[in-house]
Amino acid sequence: MANVLLKALKKSFGDLTIIPGIDLEIRDGEFMVFVGPSGCGKSTVLRCIAGLEEITAGELYIGGELVNEVPPAKRGIAMVFQSYALYPHMTVAENMAFGLKLAGMSKAEIKAAVDRAAQILQIEHLLERRPKALSGGQRQRVAIGRAIVRKPGVFLFDEPLSNLDAALRVQMRVELSRLHKELATTMIYVTHDQVEAMTLAHRIVVLNAGRIEQVGTPLELYHQPVNKFVAGFIGSPKMNFITGTLVSATPMLATVKLHDGSVVQVAADATTLPAGDPVTLGIRPEHVHATAQPGENAVKSHVQLAEHLGDTTYLHVMVTGGTESLTVRTDPENPLDTGDTAWLGLPLKRCFLFSQQGKTLPQAG
Repeated sequence: MANVLLKALKKSFGDLTIIPGIDLEIRDGEFMVFVGPSGCGKSTVLRCIAGLEEITAGELYIGGELVNEVPPAKRGIAMVFQSYALYPHMTVAENMAFGLKLAGMSKAEIKAAVDRAAQILQIEHLLERRPKALSGGQRQRVAIGRAIVRKPGVFLFDEPLSNLDAALRVQMRVELSRLHKELATTMIYVTHDQVEAMTLAHRIVVLNAGRIEQVGTPLELYHQPVNKFVAGFIGSPKMNFITGTLVSATPMLATVKLHDGSVVQVAADATTLPAGDPVTLGIRPEHVHATAQPGENAVKSHVQLAEHLGDTTYLHVMVTGGTESLTVRTDPENPLDTGDTAWLGLPLKRCFLFSQQGKTLPQAG
């Protein structure tokens, strides 16, 4: 096992800077997940750690050793790609053993390593098959097995589940979590799917335009986002945002005027902002109370679409006078339907408030 330390790591391609310089420590035995939108630099950082991209500036340490100039094969890492990259003419066992053969290991050592990895991944019955006879999930297990046999100090995963269907992704998330607990090895995982991040990670790194927005546990990022970007990226469906204007503020309560002229209150400290400043109110879909009658701290809206999923109902609504489409997660017995007028109750202690620059204002109480 090994920790990974990035110090002012920078990556540029010619005059184009992708990673302007990040600092990050990934602890020994930790399952760390990088998330962010396409083009944010998460795969680039992973490739720099793997040695597949040359670091432009800064330092990279693996297990306490500076590895900027160390070739990939000597870094004690193993990488699993989005593409399975299996040799079609080889059996599963031969695919898993190939790297060990190149390293000059004995047949007995190779067999023991392959058998152990197959047992961990529960693919012993597939060892004599070729890739064309495997499902997508089985091929991904083989790719992971090829990494396991090397006994690396650090596993790197670059969106390994994106080629699988929804049901298989859920199954493989369970498998990866179990695998980490069994191997107790440092794992760094890149994904654009924040559900994968929330279910797998010890800690999550949220990247945006090559910069780290926030690092924390899944629940820290969910309940205490540092800015609007993180708040909107973490959570499914994503957080709702309604723009407005700050009317007044105390350390315990902010009063906000919305587009339609309605006034709502948020348990946030906005005393650093002057009255009249633009602000954004944020609330998660599961915290909105949608009813047919006006209520306390509520705004009027129109239901554009009601999705009845059996165990829950999603209402897609438009606030009167606004341009933001909101999502409400509600009880399946809620009578509201497409075309109805809905009043959205906004519990003041469930709301977030963001400044014009997107910074989260301190929550009160």
